[in-house]
Amino acid sequence: MNLTNCTRAVEFILVGLPKVGRMDSVMHAGIFLLYLLCLMGNGLIIVMVILDRHLQKPMYFFLSNLSCIDIGHTTSFIPKLLVNYVSAKNSICFYCCITQLYFYFLFGVTEFFIMTLISLDRYLAICYPLRYGTIMTSGVCLKLAIGAWLGGFFSILYQIVMIADLPYCTTNIINHFYCDVGPVLKIAGGDIQVIEVLGFLVTVIVIMSSLLFTLISYLFIISTILRMPSTIRQQRAFSTCASHLVVVCILYGSVFFVYLRPTVKNSSFSRLKSVSILYTMVAPVLNPFIYTIRNNEVKEAVRKVLERKTPGLSNLMA
Repeated sequence: MNLTNCTRAVEFILVGLPKVGRMDSVMHAGIFLLYLLCLMGNGLIIVMVILDRHLQKPMYFFLSNLSCIDIGHTTSFIPKLLVNYVSAKNSICFYCCITQLYFYFLFGVTEFFIMTLISLDRYLAICYPLRYGTIMTSGVCLKLAIGAWLGGFFSILYQIVMIADLPYCTTNIINHFYCDVGPVLKIAGGDIQVIEVLGFLVTVIVIMSSLLFTLISYLFIISTILRMPSTIRQQRAFSTCASHLVVVCILYGSVFFVYLRPTVKNSSFSRLKSVSILYTMVAPVLNPFIYTIRNNEVKEAVRKVLERKTPGLSNLMA
């Protein structure tokens, strides 16, 4: 078939979520609930960091960036997923799919950079506490965050342009519940080897370098904590790092399983959709709770805001 003369598909059909008997309505209701929890949990962190000056520190600044990413990441595909379910038409226009693909990976790649910055912040705070304030100034934090967002913006831009230029003539059915690069390339015509190589390089460079930096940072952090003379200080230091390590395990574990794979044409994406749910829906909901459930500063900030709205609430919370 001559792919150069074919008529390009104007829309794609998304296969959708994995089937669980007759539980489709329950599954989509659960996704809607997860999305609301994601918006509320991450939105609360952003609002708290803006309103409470005690939270205007590097760690919370990076955490608020992570919350913005989680909101953007889920918003890039969940509303469309829910609309498709309500309308019973699992279609998405060609350029809508390419746009969704780009923003999905923009937020995804930026998340790894922000996670690396959180590791850097914890390393400096624990290993160099006396110099921490002079190193992690507000200006430095802002430049690091901008660099992370620009890194996410440019790292996958060229690949998306190449994917948009491919012919899609044989089928328009994408075996996923959103436009992911693997399922999209699987139905594409033409030569996709260059795109695959670029994607693999970006995945390895971004994910592996981020993970390596995080692991090295925590080796130094743990070594420093173990040398602290006070048990109370050790517990406090461990508690500030434990939440980040939990998020790191969830994030990297699921992404390794989904994206470090052989060639796209030989891949089956049916089994990967369940893992994608963990990475794309569950993790963004858990992040704000994992980071704040044992964080006294955030809980105190929330308590103060609630007291302003509801006088006398402190007596009920005591």
